[in-house]
Amino acid sequence: MASENNPWSVPVVVMQIPEIGLHREITASAAECEAISALGDLRGVSEATASFDLKPFSDGRVHLTGRVRAKVTQTCVVTLDPVDKAVDETVDLTFLPPEQIRELADSVDDNGDPDPSDPPEAIERGIIDIGRVATDALYLGLDPYPRKPDAVFEPMVDLVDPDMNPFAALKALQQPAAEPPRKPKKG
Repeated sequence: MASENNPWSVPVVVMQIPEIGLHREITASAAECEAISALGDLRGVSEATASFDLKPFSDGRVHLTGRVRAKVTQTCVVTLDPVDKAVDETVDLTFLPPEQIRELADSVDDNGDPDPSDPPEAIERGIIDIGRVATDALYLGLDPYPRKPDAVFEPMVDLVDPDMNPFAALKALQQPAAEPPRKPKKG
């Protein structure tokens, strides 16, 4: 179910996935795009789509593969202008029932170290929310430092006083304090 922290919810009941697998194409509505944008602190999400294949296994695992595509507007880190970006992320996840996740957490490799591979996701209450998977993949595909192609950062050097820096302050602390003026002796 969609919520403030999960704006694009498309639940798939694991027990209803056929043995041959399930293919799902999903598209976020305008309201879902707006909620994804707000949650991700983006200027906008004009479209978001996903294509997933889910394959169940007899031990309760479900393997999910697919692709998430979106058109987003971010803020340029240099100019603060809008920057349009395309997101195109592949997804390859394994889902396990919660009890298998607990067992896996206790397992270690031959050297006594935890398994270094990506941990599987948990199947929650018999459901895999492919909308949430798509939203997470969309966020992972965002440019962490979006920049307009012609944007160049130019530091404002002329405004900096060379005597106003941390090293100048340290230098001032190292210089001996001036001696107070001496009073002339009466005599």
